[in-house]
Amino acid sequence: MSEHIVVLGSGFAALTAIRTLRSARPDLDITVIAPLTTFTYLPSLIWIPTGKRQGAEITVDLQPLFKRLHVNFIQAHVVGLESNGRVVLTTAGSVNNTGLIIATGGRFLKNILGIEHTITLCEGVNAANSIRDRLRSLDRGRIAFGFSGNPKDPTAGRGGPMFEMVFGIDTWLRKNKKRDRIDLLFFNPKKNPGERLGERATSALLSQMKKKNIETHLGHKLLAFRKDGLETDGGFIPADLILFMPGMTGPDWISNTSLPISPGGFIEIDQYCAVPSMEKVFVAGDAGYYPGPEWLPKQAHMADLQAKAAAKNLISLLDGKNLTFIPRSELICVVDMLNEGILVYRDKQRAIILPPMKILSFAKHQFEKMYLSNLR
Repeated sequence: MSEHIVVLGSGFAALTAIRTLRSARPDLDITVIAPLTTFTYLPSLIWIPTGKRQGAEITVDLQPLFKRLHVNFIQAHVVGLESNGRVVLTTAGSVNNTGLIIATGGRFLKNILGIEHTITLCEGVNAANSIRDRLRSLDRGRIAFGFSGNPKDPTAGRGGPMFEMVFGIDTWLRKNKKRDRIDLLFFNPKKNPGERLGERATSALLSQMKKKNIETHLGHKLLAFRKDGLETDGGFIPADLILFMPGMTGPDWISNTSLPISPGGFIEIDQYCAVPSMEKVFVAGDAGYYPGPEWLPKQAHMADLQAKAAAKNLISLLDGKNLTFIPRSELICVVDMLNEGILVYRDKQRAIILPPMKILSFAKHQFEKMYLSNLR
C-alpha cells in the first residue's frame, strides 16, 4: 500500500502538521478530515466584543490552501478508529491510512449547574458576537469573568483569554464612559488564578486588576450559575453578564477507540507525541495529554510545536528512522488590554514577564496578520 497520511482536524495543530508534512515530502498523499472548511484565528476572538475585529476578518476558507498544498479534504466528523489506528471511522465513511496525526482539539467540560447562563468566548465567532451584543446593551450592572480547570488534569485549562477579556472590556468601557456604571469582577476557584503562567505573572495580573478597580472573588468553589449571578461556597455574586471558560477534556469520539486515555480524558502520548501502543499514530494540540511540566499550556503556540514534532517523527518512521523530535515545553502569551499588552514567557529554566507596553499589543496584531496572510 502506498503511503497515505491522514490528519484529523483543521485547527492550529492540524494546519501546522499538514504544512510540515508537505514541506518534507512533496509527493506524499495527504488527506484531511474535519467538520468545517474554515479556520478561525481563535486568539483574536477577544477583539470581537469591543469591535476591534469582525468575524469575517479572522476566518479563512481553507479549500484554496488545501488545493495549493495538494491535500485531499473530507468534510466529516470523526467517530472512531479501527485496526489499531489504520482505519478512521467518520460520518462520511471509513478512511484507511499508513500514518495518522490526531489534531481534532479538545472540548469544554459543561458539567456545572446552570452553565447555559454563561458565554464561553472560545466556542467561536457566534459566542464572541453574543458577548459584543450583550456588552453594548448593558448600561449599568456587573460583568463577571472567570475560568476553571479539569480536576483530573492540571494542564487542562485556558485562562489567558479571560484575563484579556477583563482588561480589554475595562479599557473599552472607560473609552465609552460607561465604566463608572458597570462593575467588573474576576472569579476563580483557585486563590492564585493563572499560576501556570508563573508566580510573578499571576501577581502582576492581580496587581493590574487592583489598579483598575476590578473586583476579585478567588479561592471559592463554583457551585452553580444562575441568570442573575453565580453561586460559590463563598456566597452568591450578582452579575448581569457572566463570561466563563470551563476546563477542558479530550474529544468524545476517543471513547469508541482503543486509544489510551488519561484520567482527565485526553489521549496519552509519549515525549515524541506518539501513541506508544499504536504504530505511526501521533497526537498534536488539545486532544493530547503530554509528558512535561504541570504548567504545559493548552495554547496555539504549544500546539504548533507539538504538530511539527509529530509530523517530523512520522516522516522519520516512513523513512525507516527512529523517533528523535521532542517538542520543547514553552509558554508565550501577550495578555492584550486593547491599548497595550503584558508579555508572559515560561520554559523549563525561566519565567519572564514584561510590564504593559503598547508595542506588545502591536506585536500581537502583527503576528495575527502574518499568520492569516500565510493561510490565505
